[in-house]
Amino acid sequence: MADTHLDPNVLSALREVMEDEFSTLVETFLADSEERLQQLTVAADATQILETAHSFKGSSSNMGATRLAGLCHDLEQRAKARNLSGIEALIADVAREFALIRPLYEEERQRSLSAITTVRPY
Repeated sequence: MADTHLDPNVLSALREVMEDEFSTLVETFLADSEERLQQLTVAADATQILETAHSFKGSSSNMGATRLAGLCHDLEQRAKARNLSGIEALIADVAREFALIRPLYEEERQRSLSAITTVRPY
């Protein structure tokens, strides 16, 4: 299931670049995503939705959450067109996707922490 929601190549590259800080990156992404979801649910107008969806799309893409990034792109485009009819359903789709990937990222984070604490022979 992870491959349909998360790009393993992006995660691998992030692990390689971030090394011991990968778990912090994941933690930050999850916290920021929770905040963005909250912002989407209380957004009062298309501009707020557009800005939040754009930001969420970028961070999701950078973290390899391809499906979430796509849903955020759709949300951004709808807000840009000022077509807010049924926008709640699209926001719910974003929330469902995040609920699916959150435990996958938590597993990645835990795996990274375990690798750090494992004693490596010299």
